[in-house]
Amino acid sequence: MKQIRVVVQGSSGRMGQEVVRAVCADEETVLVGAIDINAPGETLLLPDGSGSVALGIDPAAILDSCRPDVLVDFSLPGATMPTARTAAEKGVHLVIGTTGLAQESLSEIEQLTVKNGIGAVLASNFALGAVIMMHLAKIAGKYMDYAEIIELHHDKKADAPSGTALSTARQMANTKGKPFLQPPAKDKFESRGQTVEGVTIHSVRLPGLMAHQEVLFGAAGQTLSIRHDTINRECYMPGVLMAVKEVIKRKKMIVGLDSLLGLENQ
Repeated sequence: MKQIRVVVQGSSGRMGQEVVRAVCADEETVLVGAIDINAPGETLLLPDGSGSVALGIDPAAILDSCRPDVLVDFSLPGATMPTARTAAEKGVHLVIGTTGLAQESLSEIEQLTVKNGIGAVLASNFALGAVIMMHLAKIAGKYMDYAEIIELHHDKKADAPSGTALSTARQMANTKGKPFLQPPAKDKFESRGQTVEGVTIHSVRLPGLMAHQEVLFGAAGQTLSIRHDTINRECYMPGVLMAVKEVIKRKKMIVGLDSLLGLENQ
């Protein structure tokens, strides 16, 4: 069996380190290189102690020397897009977990897949439980007119609201076919959070938290809550590895893991 050759961008970050460990531990994948703007040297020691791979700050140089099949990116929007362009031109498939990408960037990535005949999987959340939570929220949203989201993350998270919360609200409204209703209020309260498609999103950032999201629906005489809790970053790795193994079979952009799990038509 030929292993899938993987390069990780953002390898020194919290998610990047977890991806490196997961890729090295899976029999179907092999880490061949790493990219990080804060690279401390020219090599990255493998977590199992079996050796090292090339590490650098120049994506083009690493991609040329390591010749990967897939680039996994958990970095920042400013780094993701230049590297995605370079990787696509070299025929490297893309798995992107970076959040905060503008709609223009998503459109460009889709164009890159068509132009270069590669696959790309983009997801705001690779935890399979979170994907199921979002799917169930879409189903419930068809029958409930009022909804709010509370998302709680660690204090080092760069964006708010989270990409998962924004994606959840938009998918719920898209499935419903219209924005959710807002409770009447005499005044505008600043503590109400950011509203997306009629869904108010409340963001909590505190030390001690990992990643948590609760979607609350309200109707006359009843409420419904759908919640997912992330205990550690290991929970994202089955989704990342699934994306790595599936993206090489595709020649288009896929947003979210729904289709990879067979949920898109349910």
